[in-house]
Amino acid sequence: MLLQHRVAFVTGAGSGIGRAGALAMAAEGALVVVTDRDTDRAQAVADEIAQAGGRAEARALDVSDDAAVTDRIAGTAARHGRLDILHSHAGIQIPGTLEEVSPEDMDASWRLNVRSHFVAARAAMPVMKAQGKGSIIITASNSGVQYDREMIAYATTKHAVIAMTRQMAVDYARHNVRCNALCPGFVDTPFNNGFERQMGGRRALEEYVSKAIPMGRWGTPDEIAQGIVFLASDQSAFMTGHALVIDGAECL
Repeated sequence: MLLQHRVAFVTGAGSGIGRAGALAMAAEGALVVVTDRDTDRAQAVADEIAQAGGRAEARALDVSDDAAVTDRIAGTAARHGRLDILHSHAGIQIPGTLEEVSPEDMDASWRLNVRSHFVAARAAMPVMKAQGKGSIIITASNSGVQYDREMIAYATTKHAVIAMTRQMAVDYARHNVRCNALCPGFVDTPFNNGFERQMGGRRALEEYVSKAIPMGRWGTPDEIAQGIVFLASDQSAFMTGHALVIDGAECL
């Protein structure tokens, strides 16, 4: 197994890509701490992992609470004596142009899409430095390597979090702590509600996906999860500071 004896901490793991990544890492032998703002969702994913023969813990976590993020990560390291993988995944998607997005909406986007990842990585880094190894995976988006129409808050924060991840990668490579950004394209989860509203409904979004993505389809959470396992494992041992785009060539 690729992640045997490793401990992984995942935010926003109650559904979608976060859930799929948690399940995939557990299937490869990791003990996964499943966190989500919705306690029931986190517990359901942990139960699913246990039913498949894996190891998991469920914890409630609102990533907009800096102290709670720090405490949860420190608690995980203290309980298990290590922290090998941080997948900081939780985020928000607020659609709109410059005139449509309020300063409050931009602040909310920044807090969830950049600051929460900064706080989580800052809590995990001392543990990983001390043990001489670790993988920090931060979910950005293919919106961080291109520009989505009428998505100023989302695109801005996703570009920013890729830059932050690359800066961390350079600063901590000598400690053998790898920092990479995960950049999914369109995956059919409720997270796309912002794009769906912006485009005028589900049918319009599906038409966009069929025409704008060269592969002509949505990605699946399981396909993104394989990228998460790759970044978490020694398969990517010489990779840091990379933005791993998995989007069916949409950004090209």
